[in-house]
Amino acid sequence: MATFFPTYDCDKNLIGYQAKIRRKGYPTQNRTFRTKKDAEAWATVVESEMVRGVWRDRSESESTTLKECLDRYISEVIPSKKGDGRRETGFARQWIGRPIASRFMAGIRGRDVADAIREMESEGKSANTIRLHIALLSHVFAVAKVEWEMEGLDNPVESVRKPKLPQGRERRLVDDEEARLLAACQSVNPELAAIVRFAVETAMRQGEIVGMTWGMVDLRRRVVHLPDTKNGLARDVPLSSAAEQVLSALPRRMDGKVWAYTQDGMRASWRRALTHAQIEGLTFHDLRHEATSRMFEKGLNPMQVAAITGHKTLQMLKRYTHLRAEDLAKMLG
Repeated sequence: MATFFPTYDCDKNLIGYQAKIRRKGYPTQNRTFRTKKDAEAWATVVESEMVRGVWRDRSESESTTLKECLDRYISEVIPSKKGDGRRETGFARQWIGRPIASRFMAGIRGRDVADAIREMESEGKSANTIRLHIALLSHVFAVAKVEWEMEGLDNPVESVRKPKLPQGRERRLVDDEEARLLAACQSVNPELAAIVRFAVETAMRQGEIVGMTWGMVDLRRRVVHLPDTKNGLARDVPLSSAAEQVLSALPRRMDGKVWAYTQDGMRASWRRALTHAQIEGLTFHDLRHEATSRMFEKGLNPMQVAAITGHKTLQMLKRYTHLRAEDLAKMLG
């Protein structure tokens, strides 16, 4: 049964009402409100849930702010994920800087998340960037509910309309861009040119290439074994004769790594090469699109290509495939 008690400040001024619920089989529930009407409304909901057997203890989520959860997520969850976590930490810190972060977890609703999405849109963030932000927020709520004892917590992200993603990038190497790019890479660093040739032959991601060690390479079988990839699954990448030649021509490093480049070094050299080649609008990841499309143009079927690229679904594979109509015409005869 619920009871209500007025609360006063040190000058004996009424400042609110405390609701207390005692019911057999449940822990005593206390909460303070500014008005008795609010206290009664809360007590009615809690008692009704207890009667129906659906009550969950919300005390933790009602007393913990989103900022506190984000801080905990940064320190406990992100370090356990793949990569260095810099991007996800950046997303979390941006959430901490928004007004929604001061709200208690139990009080955050879909409209609050929708307001934050509109803020991000007004800041010029792309649809994909916003989706990554809200995916992180959704995971924070999921972790809080399952691992941090916030049993009755609802995930407000589930009720929010996500920004629509634009069509996948269709950037491919055109005209003499490949020759210009390779020449520019050669002038910046011969290893960069080798990496670009290797990327176009294998469709491997930049991080997968930079992280290669000779222990992963079997030149006799013409295979690179990737034990840890972005989607969490190991895969074997077959090497074309051109890719095999690239690796065979490389000197063996004492540290066992295939390439001297780091990710940051690659990014800097890539930008210099593009400037030197006078090529605009091309990212290193576009080479993965290029390689994937060339595999189809060579006649490989979707299952074969997916086995090489590591795409889990044909829908995702389709986003990476941009076949030229003139090449398809040649295949038709």
